[in-house]
Amino acid sequence: MGDKANAQPGAAGRAPAADRPSAVRNVVLVGHSGSGKTTLVEALALTAGAVNRAGRVEDGGTISDYDEIEHRQQRSVQLSLVPLEWGGYKINLLDTPGYADFVGELRAGLRAADAALFVVSAAQEADAVPGATRMVWEECAAVGMPRAIVVTHLDTARTDYTRLTEVCGQLFGGDDPDAVLPLYLPVYGAEGPDGHAPATGLVGLLTRKIYDYSTGERKENPPDEAQRPLLEEARNRLIEGIIAESEDETLMDRYLGGEDIDLKTLIDDLEKAVARGTFHPVLAAAHAHDGGRQGLGTVELLELITGGFPTPLEREAPAVTTPSGAPRPALSCDPDGPLVAEVVKTASDPYVGRISLVRVFSGTLRPDETVHVSGHGLTDRGHEDHDVDERVGALTSPFGKQQRLQGECIAGDLACVAKLGRAETGDTLSAKDDPLLMEPWSMPDPLLPLAIQAHSKADEDRLSQGLARLVAEDPTMRLEQNPDTHQVVLWCLGEAHRDVVLERLRTRYGVQVDTVPYKVSLRETFGAPSGGRGRHVKQSGGHGQYAICEIDVEPLPAGSGIEFVDKVVGGAVPRNFIPSVEKGVRAQAARGVSAGYPLVDVRVTLRDGKAHSVDSSDAAFQTAGALALREAAAEAPIHLLEPVAEVQVMVPDEYVGPVMSDLSGRRGRVVGTEQAGPGRTVVRAEVPEIEIGRYAVDLRSLSHGTGSFDRAYARHEAMPPQLAGKIREQADSGV
Repeated sequence: MGDKANAQPGAAGRAPAADRPSAVRNVVLVGHSGSGKTTLVEALALTAGAVNRAGRVEDGGTISDYDEIEHRQQRSVQLSLVPLEWGGYKINLLDTPGYADFVGELRAGLRAADAALFVVSAAQEADAVPGATRMVWEECAAVGMPRAIVVTHLDTARTDYTRLTEVCGQLFGGDDPDAVLPLYLPVYGAEGPDGHAPATGLVGLLTRKIYDYSTGERKENPPDEAQRPLLEEARNRLIEGIIAESEDETLMDRYLGGEDIDLKTLIDDLEKAVARGTFHPVLAAAHAHDGGRQGLGTVELLELITGGFPTPLEREAPAVTTPSGAPRPALSCDPDGPLVAEVVKTASDPYVGRISLVRVFSGTLRPDETVHVSGHGLTDRGHEDHDVDERVGALTSPFGKQQRLQGECIAGDLACVAKLGRAETGDTLSAKDDPLLMEPWSMPDPLLPLAIQAHSKADEDRLSQGLARLVAEDPTMRLEQNPDTHQVVLWCLGEAHRDVVLERLRTRYGVQVDTVPYKVSLRETFGAPSGGRGRHVKQSGGHGQYAICEIDVEPLPAGSGIEFVDKVVGGAVPRNFIPSVEKGVRAQAARGVSAGYPLVDVRVTLRDGKAHSVDSSDAAFQTAGALALREAAAEAPIHLLEPVAEVQVMVPDEYVGPVMSDLSGRRGRVVGTEQAGPGRTVVRAEVPEIEIGRYAVDLRSLSHGTGSFDRAYARHEAMPPQLAGKIREQADSGV
């Protein structure tokens, strides 16, 4: 891995192609916002010859030209694919956003990749690897995804590479910190006026060679005598870590017996351990300076990707069924097998239309063929189940804003597909005569509500179409038309996600919306028995209106709804008008009797009334029933009922106390805690929904990005009188 890669870079100006799965490497870059993922991708592209020294592709633009929103916000907000060629391999680099609000894009990248490269910035405090990054590491470990770590920003003053690699071993190695070890150590140049010595090269611990990048081109030199003691100490630990993961059980005894293990054996065992996901090397990288073509560590990183990361042949594909749910045999990564591909991202281009980024797991996808598109399981987020046939448009390979034509896409590779009008993120593409459905990947639940309304009549006409396109692109967003509050609610993952959704509506789909306060679904109920008399009598010439009814109202247990009982005797209310009274009562109950929220959990008994042989009518008795209910409400205490949610919060153990205290401050009742694996606890509580509208944001701040929660409706219960009074005041004032 240290000597074998003076590989030839790929040529700029054409789409990289793969003719067999073993020549493909799919790598997702993971790291917190600001860790340098996109800069690293640009450095790798420069070293591979995909861009020129100015960082631009041959026919203009840069590989980071993806979305105007990203440029305005100065951060990545979506998954992007950068394909490279290196040494006869096609490398698909999947650059993911580092901000927690866009974890859906990260999950899509993990689905499309076969290995993960965790990017850690040397500019941060050595002990401050973000908790969210550690959570993704655990997620990858759970599915056995191979991982490596690359340290960036080595040119930052006061960096401590040695300390940072030790911390990575402690945080990512778990019970075996020697499974996370550096392959290279940085070599520093002369100190500048600020006392900072920049990294100018790397020393290969296995090869004992210095790789000098000070001129912008990688050169090999022997180490200085002064560097040998530090090199040998780190080298011995690395060799022991590699041998501990070797399948050759005699290797450790031979090494401890004094045998000098040959370099090829060590590199072969290292690559196998990396591909199995049992050893995680740490590398260092930096962008090229002063017009150099090769950034520090980029050649070594490309060597690791092509030599140590697994091929698509080594990855177990997700399970498949028929669209009706019947099981099917496991897929193999065979270009001649049945076609099964998955849409991992959907985007809209103002000129091309909808573009779908797909990963082909089996078979070969070709342009202009008809495929079956299956989408199931996300109806709660606005995605209707569908099974349709669609014609594939052109296949392209993305590079910044460009789309370069690609002849076909074999199993294990990725490509963009144009003009799939019905396909959405998470959908399966398969042969039209053998439709299949892939098991969906885990999607985070959006828990931050955003209530919107069209800014103008013109916006109202375009709103539904704009929202439909947004939902098709982003399965982490949920669209709700609330039947109780009559609000259009977009459920998002956080404030940054919310801002991007609003900006896309405005700039991409031309829809201007106003945000309005989110309303929870309150209810009203009687706090004590009461009675009322409804009198609707009008005589103004011609046909009059005459209806009188008397009712009793009593509260019922929670969940009983509205119960109507007829106890009229002697025909005081004619039988044909009793349904009219009930209709009026139920209509008034739906409108509310106190603060404008639906009335629930009462029994209304019609006990008496009067009618007129000429002037009584269905409408008159409906009005009388409504009046009677309002009068009964005026004579009784009316309770406002608020929805209460069952909340489960999972956090590292050190945050359990602050989380429980915070939930109590939200009028929550903690009902229990339980362990959820090493170092993590689930806190279960019941919390009024009105108190957790922003909990998705607040929990992230409280737990430093390491907490997650889910919620489910439990019941409605009485709101405290003081708070209920404020709600009524707002209703009376029209707020």
